[in-house]
Amino acid sequence: MLIFLTCGIWLIGLGSYFALLRPALLPEDRRYLGASLAQIQSALPSLESWLSHVFTVLGGFMAASGLLTTFLAATAVSARQKGTGIVLLLAGLATVVTMSWTNFAIDSNFKWLLFVPAVLWLVGIASYLLERRN
Repeated sequence: MLIFLTCGIWLIGLGSYFALLRPALLPEDRRYLGASLAQIQSALPSLESWLSHVFTVLGGFMAASGLLTTFLAATAVSARQKGTGIVLLLAGLATVVTMSWTNFAIDSNFKWLLFVPAVLWLVGIASYLLERRN
């Protein structure tokens, strides 16, 4: 339960960062695009403004996912409700594992940092399934 509570709180924090603080383009984004900030702004003058909106929505979805994960950890995991393990597995694959995988694919500066929650989530699933067997 503690692993999923931690991951849920992390998702809320990450979502808040994306919605409120994340710059539209990080240095790694420009590196991946193979263009300078000036080139990007010249070619797509509204990109940064548009990305700000995209990251606000994305951050809201991350935070909502964290809230739901935290709620599930505090209720369904403790009660061992049927289907909880599969829901947590699928939620983890759709969120933290996909984020980690994508950050490795784009060679993000944060790939190893974002690998940690994916590993924690998978450890949490394994622990949940092992405890359920016992």
